[in-house]
Amino acid sequence: MSMFRIVIIGAYGQFGRRIASALARDELELVLAGRNLHSAEALGLELRQHGAGATLSSAALDVESASFVDDLARLRPQLVIHTAGPFQQRDYRVAEAALACGAHYVDLADGREFVMGIDRLDAQARAVQRWVVSGASSVPGLSAAVVEAHRPRFARLDSVESAISPGNRTARGLATTQAILGYVGRPFPALIDGRWRDVHGWQSLRRTRVPGSGSRWVARCEVPDLSVLPRRYPGLRHCDFRAGLELRRMHFGLWLASWLVRARLLPSLARWARPLLGTSEWWMQAGSDTGVMTITLGGLAIDGSPLRLQWRIVAADGSGPHIPATAAVVLARKLARGALPGGGARACLDLFTLDEFLQALEGLPIHAATCVLPTGGSDQVPPAPEPGTAPVARTIDSGSAR
Repeated sequence: MSMFRIVIIGAYGQFGRRIASALARDELELVLAGRNLHSAEALGLELRQHGAGATLSSAALDVESASFVDDLARLRPQLVIHTAGPFQQRDYRVAEAALACGAHYVDLADGREFVMGIDRLDAQARAVQRWVVSGASSVPGLSAAVVEAHRPRFARLDSVESAISPGNRTARGLATTQAILGYVGRPFPALIDGRWRDVHGWQSLRRTRVPGSGSRWVARCEVPDLSVLPRRYPGLRHCDFRAGLELRRMHFGLWLASWLVRARLLPSLARWARPLLGTSEWWMQAGSDTGVMTITLGGLAIDGSPLRLQWRIVAADGSGPHIPATAAVVLARKLARGALPGGGARACLDLFTLDEFLQALEGLPIHAATCVLPTGGSDQVPPAPEPGTAPVARTIDSGSAR
């Protein structure tokens, strides 16, 4: 029997190489693809030196080229994993090309409109019984799994607030920088306190503390969750998302720049992504290598009393980028073993559980836990984890409410 064949586009990038590294341990056939064939071949050599169990090959593949559709078809994929962002400037030609050659498609898109619009391919995907999944990343892939795992504890779920703060010494990429700078200072709609209203990127500062990780500042960002979660949970009255840079000089510098965009003195900061990323490299030795993500849920418990929960995941030793890469790994493994029957095009919702996600992170210095927060109070200093949330194995705790 032939092995399941996966083409990873952008395989040698920030997240692609982590996906490739995880899947290389499996009995799969991996094609490491991207515009730079030399970089793809170098990654393949590196994976072989670490004892890869997968069959590895490399290919030059440019999603912008006129020959892309034919080039992809020649690789005969059964699954295409698309990591080459930023997706805010992408159309659906890669997903359509995957379907045309009979393959499933998964991407790591963080563009709100891109992820929300993927369902336009639903009829086409259902017709050929293939999956087209967008947003297989921290948001909405992981965040939606967290909400769904804890939802049974609520008779009524009113609010979801999320925040991400990577460690400063953690590797960062150009595509992510471009995506962030694209919405800094610009207005976008969010469901706030029961009504939709415009908020602005990298504004509405908030400070959050997580035990063992110190104090972090975060600010509003535009992500798919702001649309995906209210559609998935129509009873929500509040859905908010923030992110932050660990070094205050960088975080507040970007906050100040956001006012220039908001005042229309600058059209966008995206054009300065490369020099700003280069500037941030000057301070790579400052701060920590610990990243934090929190998701706070509020509403009424089954007994009718107010309930606020906070799920958090802390990634040490620069392991943070494994988190946005893992949803694609989980989906690839499920597709390879035939554990996702059917097909269709959708945002990354209800395709894996929180436990499945965290099991894929075993062996990494990553810890997850769930806390009950005081109702009506601040969530700045969460109390100790609930009973039953001590980490299992080395570092993983599902924090699952099930």
